This record gives sequence, C-alpha cells and structure tokens, in this order.
Amino acid sequence: MTGSQRQGQYKVPGGKLVVADLRVDGDALSDISINGDFFLEPDAALADINTALIGLPASTSAAELASAIRAGLRPEATLFGFSPEAVAIAVRRALGKATTWEDHEFDVIEPVSLSALQHVALDEVITRQVGAGERRPTLRFWEWQAPSVVIGSFQSLRNEVDAEAAERFGVTTVRRMSGGGAMFMEPGNAITYSLSVPQTLVNGMSFAESYPFLDAWVMESLERLGIKANYVPLNDIASEQGKIGGAAQKRLSNGGLLHHVTMSYDMDADKLTQVLRIGRKKLSDKGIVSAKKRVDPLRSQTGQSREDIMSTMISTFESRYVTHRAELSAEDIAVADGLIDTKFGTAEWTARVP
Repeated sequence: MTGSQRQGQYKVPGGKLVVADLRVDGDALSDISINGDFFLEPDAALADINTALIGLPASTSAAELASAIRAGLRPEATLFGFSPEAVAIAVRRALGKATTWEDHEFDVIEPVSLSALQHVALDEVITRQVGAGERRPTLRFWEWQAPSVVIGSFQSLRNEVDAEAAERFGVTTVRRMSGGGAMFMEPGNAITYSLSVPQTLVNGMSFAESYPFLDAWVMESLERLGIKANYVPLNDIASEQGKIGGAAQKRLSNGGLLHHVTMSYDMDADKLTQVLRIGRKKLSDKGIVSAKKRVDPLRSQTGQSREDIMSTMISTFESRYVTHRAELSAEDIAVADGLIDTKFGTAEWTARVP
C-alpha cells in the first residue's frame, strides 16, 4: 500500500533549492519527483535521477542515494547549482531521516565571562546533552576571562606554543576537543561562539558542505555589518581584505555535533607571534613585520564595537530561526568543572600530543 505524499527540501549553500516529492510503498521509494530552481542539462537527465531512486529502500543512506543517482545519470549530464548529494539530503529529509533548521528550536546564550578551561568543557557538556536530547540545540557566545591559547585536539603542544612566552604574558594553554588550529585570545580581542546541534541537521553533508551550511546566518550577519564574506574551504571565513576567522567541528558518537568559530576583532600581532610559534610564519607570509601591527578585521571593516557586532549576530540568528534566550545554570558550570578535573585540566589531555 502506497503511503502519503512526503516532501523534503534542501537549499544548497551558495546554490539552488532542491525539492524531493515522494511516497514510500512498503519500504521502497516510489512516485518520486525531484524538482527545484536548479539547472540541468539535458532535460532528460531529470528522469534519470528519478528513475535511479525509485525502488530503493527508505533506509538507504545519503551516500548510497547519491551514488545511485550518479550511476544512473547519462555521461553527458551536467548539474548546475546542485549535486547528487543535495538530492540525497532532500530525499532523506522527506523520509524524516534528516532535519532542517525549521525542525528545531534553539537556545541562545549571551556571552558569559569564564576561564578557557570552562569554555572548552562546556562545549562537550552542552553538545553531549543536545545529542542525547536532554536540551535544545544551543548557540553560545564566549567571553574571555584571561589571556589564553586554545589548541586543536591533534596539535603538538610544543610545536604550537612557546611556553616561555606564554608564561611571561600570563597566557594559559588548553586543548579543545575539536581539530583545527591554535587560537590566541585576550579579553575583548575576538568573537567566539559555539553551535551545538543534532547531527541530523547535516545528515548527508560532507564536512566541507556542513561548514558554510551551519554558518549561513553568520554570512548574513557580516553582510548586515557591511562585510561581504565567504567561506574559503575547508574552514576559513574571509572577506576581500583577508581572513576574518576560522571554524572547527567535533561530531560525538551520541549524535551531537559541535561547530564553533573564532573571529578576530582586534588582536596584538606582536604578542600573538611571540606566544604562537606557527603565528610567526602565518603573519610573516602576510607581510606583517611591525611589532605595533594589530590584526583587526572586524573592528576596521565594520567600525563597530565588539558588543554591537555580537548583538547583530544574535539578532540575525533570532530572525532566521525559532529561539529562546537561555542562561548557563549552576549545574552546567558544575558539570563542566567536573570535566575539567577529569579531562580538560589534566596534563594527560593538554599534552596528549607533546
């Protein structure tokens, strides 16, 4: 017996809308119509896509759906503004296997001044709770209590941080659970946020696709602030004037996904290059040699205060999605502090890659 009509939609970041209208007959896909504002040549290739999907089990993974579409397309087919993976995501959404932004309500937590250790621990605490369905997906902004370096999960401690310089400037070094590069932070010099969501939101997407998808609201925020920004694969946010910030992700086994971003507001390049070894090479490549030079893309390109920029980002997020203002609870902090004692604050973790 054929089930009711189902529909799933997926807007490709920087591309077109893909819509999947379908039914499920028993456990098989049927009555499939892929449509949208994309471009496809030749016209007959649309029938190839529909035919490739008909009869596949409803449990077919996004990767397998995309593979079937690719195998079914005639050799001369050309897809503009979408891909077999985009079609697979729309199909999975129609089947209820993947979610959209509209399927969720989000908690928004404004900046709270905490230690770097508490911030990285809270990332794990909140993301695990989201993955377990114990709290709503959450957007949380950071506030820095003291100068800190946060290194990626797989970076070498001694290769990234000059321990003597860090001690001289009173900089604490911590290791986060996501990959990516080192960040040097002082109070007021950067904007950092963490987005903890269910992995169903990016079901079927590659890592490269998920980064701009999860930060589409940030691009709108920057545009409101007068900055035309784009994603530079894999994980950098940049404008015509250069890099603004970088993102990192961690996907947990319980279905939670952490996506966090740090953007430079006004950094002391001299101090950064003394504390971060890799920073010396990066800034040298950019021709920054003066000890007085500052790295200030958000401040110089917007002319606005850090607080006003964060306010714009929050209002943009709230205008796009269903949100609730929330606060960190005493229990949240207590659980994070416990995780510091057992993981993030231990020498075993911080120096796990010496």
